Amino acid sequence: MDLVPKQVFLTKGVGRHKEQLCSFELALRNAGIAKCNIVCVSSIIPPGCRLIQRRAGLRLLKPGQITFVVMARRSCNEARLIASAIGCAMPIHGMHGFLAEHASVGEDCKRTGSYAEQLAATMLSSASGKVKNIKTSSIAQAARCRSGIWTTVVAAAVLLI
Repeated sequence: MDLVPKQVFLTKGVGRHKEQLCSFELALRNAGIAKCNIVCVSSIIPPGCRLIQRRAGLRLLKPGQITFVVMARRSCNEARLIASAIGCAMPIHGMHGFLAEHASVGEDCKRTGSYAEQLAATMLSSASGKVKNIKTSSIAQAARCRSGIWTTVVAAAVLLI
């Protein structure tokens, strides 16, 4: 059985509920991946794996499918700003790439996404010894929490076999 991903897509979501677990489920629904059996994995993008659009990736998912993801998640039930992001760094030629997850309190989408993207690029550069020829991207979700209501934000890279 070959479990090497051929495609990857980025997604994000937010959920709110009086129960923390339900807010997480709603965030997964908002991200479009709640129907899957999610397995969290580490941060490697195999050589030749293509980054595809979210919409195209979501169409490939089936209910109950075992789905490998790199996920950033933050939950809160106090008046705060929370965010989660996935950064992606892929080499132009040959080598494997990296995904980096980051979750924060008090940072907006732009700052959280930028940090995750920079982290992925740093991981790739340190592994390859080069800084050139790297394509980076990120996705981030932020939300302002309310006291007494659980808010969960997720960002995920979904790896498709």
